[in-house]
Amino acid sequence: MLQETVDEIAARLGASATLEDRSFQLLAYAAQSGDIDEVRQESILRRRATEEVRAYFEGYGIATAPGPVRIPEDAELGVLARVCVPLRHHGVTYGYLWLLDDGTLGGDALASVSDLVARVAAVLAQETRRRQDLGRNLRELFSSDADERSWALARLNVPGPVTAIAVRSSLDRVAALWTLPRGVLADPGLLVQGESLVALLAPAGQAWELARRVQGMYGTAAGVGDARADPAQAWRSWREAVQALNVAGKVPALAPVAAWSDLGVYRTLARLSPAELRELAEETAGLVDDPELARTVEGYLDRAGHVQAAAAALGVHRQTLYYRLGKAERLTGRDLADGEDRLLVHLSLKAARLLWGVPASQE
Repeated sequence: MLQETVDEIAARLGASATLEDRSFQLLAYAAQSGDIDEVRQESILRRRATEEVRAYFEGYGIATAPGPVRIPEDAELGVLARVCVPLRHHGVTYGYLWLLDDGTLGGDALASVSDLVARVAAVLAQETRRRQDLGRNLRELFSSDADERSWALARLNVPGPVTAIAVRSSLDRVAALWTLPRGVLADPGLLVQGESLVALLAPAGQAWELARRVQGMYGTAAGVGDARADPAQAWRSWREAVQALNVAGKVPALAPVAAWSDLGVYRTLARLSPAELRELAEETAGLVDDPELARTVEGYLDRAGHVQAAAAALGVHRQTLYYRLGKAERLTGRDLADGEDRLLVHLSLKAARLLWGVPASQE
């Protein structure tokens, strides 16, 4: 409906029209007629405006304006003259209609599409309320409280099997996820330990592709939980997704999208508290202070102590590897020829990664 209405507005006015939500995510645009500026082109290609462009337009007070706002051309920013029509419903702005203005968009012309503008604003308001309701239900479905999960499940009537996805957003304000496939539930502001995440619950068969898509559009990293045949167990998948997300944010080899089923030993380490991780990481405190040495020992242990394979992977001579391993033994007081010592050192280095990460240059 939104696309058809925007097309009709553009046809009535003979002007290029673009529709964005209040987070500046592109929702619809009319067929181009006339000039196109860099800002509109970027919006269409990226599906959302850049932070610089958002700040520029918001500087004209569009978020609280009761009616159309005229924005002059800015050649340096690549902005053609345009009219912004805030899409307000019951006093709340839900989005923006952008019209490139060649000087013909007077008051009468804009008034002639007021009915269509009101229609779009009402649709956006309805969609926002629907998503807010879904978000609340999703939070309860992922709750640790069994009663809350039961109530949410009854309201949502979610078919299984399902998979939870957690995405950490790189945006100050998470854009509404308008283009999600049918059957996917989303909450763009779920709070987990004081952190705002994008939470999604998807049919299991769509989860991996959806996680990659949402991470690419909005996030810095994503985690995918295991599928659950019973939607009542979705909270367990969510817990796994958050832990996988935390691993993806610290372990480059598993970034930017990590699946719980692929985490290996990190599945165990991710369950530890920060204090327990820190205690384990401190077993090799001397190595962590020397990133090259830590990388060498970890690479050696990752290859089950195979000297030739480790030296080749690290790009060093075997004698250099032996020298570094000896230095590591002196620093840690551990014998890397002893199975238990090797296991402790290996786990300690993995714990250090989860706590502090490793610079990309050390990978």
